[in-house]
Amino acid sequence: MEEMEEQAYIDSNVFLDSILNRGKEGIKATELLEAVKKGKMKMATSTLTFDEVFWIVKKERGYENALLGIEFFLSIPNLRFIDVSLGVLFTALEIMKENRLDPRDAIHASCALSSGIRLIISEDSDFDKVKGLKRKGIADLHI
Repeated sequence: MEEMEEQAYIDSNVFLDSILNRGKEGIKATELLEAVKKGKMKMATSTLTFDEVFWIVKKERGYENALLGIEFFLSIPNLRFIDVSLGVLFTALEIMKENRLDPRDAIHASCALSSGIRLIISEDSDFDKVKGLKRKGIADLHI
């Protein structure tokens, strides 16, 4: 298992792939989250991810399953949560203006960058536009 030296940011789609058992991506996402649990990989995400994970799981699998998904999400040891502060939102606004990103993606990018994180784990290629941020897809990771 590869240990990442730098901390990376996990986008909500990674948690969703794991929780919703989405094929190969789901298996790889679960392996990544297991590595985080064991402290083998340093990862962070935003408090915004709580809302995104709940919303999508509720939409696809119902309210009770969404609650279970959120409990799983919140119980991942060694996962750092980055607050969405007013400063993060102002930076997100600048990212939106520069890259025409939707607010949620801009908030994720801003959380990462404002915390000194330059690597985001995501399947969303919109992050490729954000200066200072490098994206890796879940399939690109060697876990």
